Amino acid sequence: MTIFKRSVFGCYGPDTALFRSLGWNVLSSHDGSEARARRLAELRPGRHELAEVLAFFDELPAVRVADMFGTWRGGPLPTGHRLDGVLETLGWYGKRFIDDDDVRPLLFHDSRGVFEVNPDLVPVSFAVDHGLRLARWAPSARAARRAIRLLKTDKPKARLRMIEHRGVVTATMAYDGIPVNDHFRRVDERTVIGLMDIRGYTETPFLFTLERFGPRKLT
Repeated sequence: MTIFKRSVFGCYGPDTALFRSLGWNVLSSHDGSEARARRLAELRPGRHELAEVLAFFDELPAVRVADMFGTWRGGPLPTGHRLDGVLETLGWYGKRFIDDDDVRPLLFHDSRGVFEVNPDLVPVSFAVDHGLRLARWAPSARAARRAIRLLKTDKPKARLRMIEHRGVVTATMAYDGIPVNDHFRRVDERTVIGLMDIRGYTETPFLFTLERFGPRKLT
């Protein structure tokens, strides 16, 4: 009887379906998260083709809504998208999920600290089409970074729901006022990849990473 099999990430681990059929629990150290984390580390430096990053994303397991609760630091995952580098230039910090109906989707930071931004006031199409050009020009980038604080809010602006995307039902952040969904997949207990699905730009999604800031871990 074969009790170990090779995963899509090239590592060997227990045949979890077999073990579960025997009533055994499978330890999280054998869930492939270490291999997924190594692959993400390979993809983070520089820029990679969208198809390559999407292939990795599609192999990642789903995330439950409750697993997203907490504060997360955002990071880049460059694929040549027109938003690559734009959010970081403007001071993007991450996201905060208080519960499934109370989500603060855009956290930014400046010299005064971290604050929440109202995405309803952000022109999405303009940001996608022209954001990189503005971010690369230092005077406009400085002005935009100062202006971001004018969009501050203290209200929830999104919700978490389980939604099917690319064949997998997973935790998804649905914005209240703009046609954007962020779909999340698990890398390891503290890291997820987000795929931003923007109406009108579905064929060229924007990808990013989130790392948990604080003690809570994915289960």
